[in-house]
Order: sequence, then structure tokens, then C-alpha cells
Amino acid sequence: MAVRTVISPAKINLHLEVLGLRPDGFHELAMVMQTIDLADRLTLAPTADGRISLSCDEPSLPTDGGNLIVRAAELLKARSGYSELGAAIQLQKRIPIGAGLAGGSSNGAAALVGLNALWGLGMSRQSLHDLAAELGSDMPFCLEGGSQLCFGRGERLEALATTASALPAVLLIKHPEASVSTPWAYGRCRELRGDFYLSSEIDFEQRRQSLRQGRLVQCLGGEQPGQLPPLRNDLQAVVEPELACVREGLALLRSSSAALAVAMSGSGPSMFALYADLGRAQAAREELAERLAAGGFQAWCCSCTDSGVSLV
Repeated sequence: MAVRTVISPAKINLHLEVLGLRPDGFHELAMVMQTIDLADRLTLAPTADGRISLSCDEPSLPTDGGNLIVRAAELLKARSGYSELGAAIQLQKRIPIGAGLAGGSSNGAAALVGLNALWGLGMSRQSLHDLAAELGSDMPFCLEGGSQLCFGRGERLEALATTASALPAVLLIKHPEASVSTPWAYGRCRELRGDFYLSSEIDFEQRRQSLRQGRLVQCLGGEQPGQLPPLRNDLQAVVEPELACVREGLALLRSSSAALAVAMSGSGPSMFALYADLGRAQAAREELAERLAAGGFQAWCCSCTDSGVSLV
């Protein structure tokens, strides 16, 4: 019996700008997203009973239709037209849950890629992208990974031409008891910043072009190595005042002298600092170890990667 394994990496937001509201009610975004090597692993085996089952080594994670893995599997099966298809899926979880790292979206994207291969469907990359965009705004990015400009709801991707030596290393931290509702964060952002939202496509495109030509993209492309600008996350301004652990974590990371830049990822509550290389990130974790432990934070040192979900 064939078994397929898929690596499902996390992402961080190097830039998250809320431009305004779209006609469909979603926010129009301008982002730079980056995959890192903190990753989950999905193992998929075919079954002959037409059922989709999911098991996970993290007992707090739902394994029913509320999980994007199951939703992605059911959608792919429905679009295939083969009702007899089934799969038993095992998820090994390393990405913290509800952390603003797109762990759930990455898992859903991994299910699409893994089951397309497992079931021999031969769906094109574009077809998988279309399914991913139906399921979640971050899922198309999770399929591709690497360094990407992400526009619209996040589903419109423009790959960045990055230089490997210019990509920073990451010290990522999160308090295990903290969580943030993404809908709440965007709703609060609208309350606090709605008067400043842009409203026209012309204005949206001007901001996109500004990001394309900005210092962050230049740095990632190797034009200004080691000169990362301050990072932007509009949701951080919403979440930081509300969560003490986010304020404390950001302050800790900012106290590291070698940090190039510090920010929250997505809607949080995970936070990260960027360093010139992995050695400096590891040294910073050691430097901050006692204070991180005293604050109850988990910490990971990560490298940036150039791909999204991938078959082993």
C-alpha cells in the first residue's frame, strides 16, 4: 500500500499592511510572507472505505470537519468525482497552534498536494491553487512558499527574486497559553484604523507598487544586505496593547543587540527577531534564555526556506 509524506512549513509575515476593505467584505492586504523550516509532517495512506480520517499527536487539535486538512481532503475528493476515494492521515505537529504562523493553512495545503499524489489525480498546480484559495487566504502561499509578495486577501502571489545569503535567520517565540482570534484582530483594526483605509483600486495599486520597490524587497534581493528596515505589521498595533505577553516578548527580542528587526507574525501572538545568520539567532536565544523561560515563552531558531509544502 502506497504511503505519501508531506512537509508542511510555517510562515512569518515580514510585512503586513491593511489597505482597506474589499467589496466581498474581506480586507485588502499588501504583504511579504516567508516560509521557515519549522514544519509539521503529514503521512497519508489510502483506504478503500471512502472515508477521510485524521489523527494527530496534539490532542487539543480538532480532527473533524473543523480541521483544514479534512476540509481540503473532502473538497479535493468532491472535485475529483471519485466518491470511493479514502485516506487515513496522520499529523505530526511542531508548529504552535493559533500562533499567526499559518500552521492550519499549511496543513490544508499539504493535504491537497499529498492526496493529489496519493490518489493519482494529476491535478495541475493551478487547479490546486484554485482549491486552496477557496479554503483559506493563506493557503495559496503555503503551496508555493519561499519569499512572496501577497496581495488581495493574500491569495495573489508575486514571487520575489531573493538572494539566499541575504535571507535572515529567525528567532521565533510564543507564549503557549496565548491566542488571538484572527477575525477579532481584523475587526479591531477596522474599528481603530477604518477612517484611514484606502478605498480605490488606484490607491491600492500605488501601495502595492511602493512595497514592490521598497527597501525590504531590495534587502531580500541582496541589494542592501544587512540593512533591513523596520518591519510593518498593522495587526501588531491592535494586538500589542491588548496582550501583555506580546508586549513582553517584543521587548525581550528588541533587547537583543544583534537583532536586525523585530515584529509579530500575522495576527499573533507569535513574535520573531531577524538575524544575519543562524549562528547569531542561536546566540540570541542563549543570551535571552533565562528571561524567555521566566516569561514562559517557547523559542525556536529557524532558517528561511525557498519552498512551501513538499512531498518527501
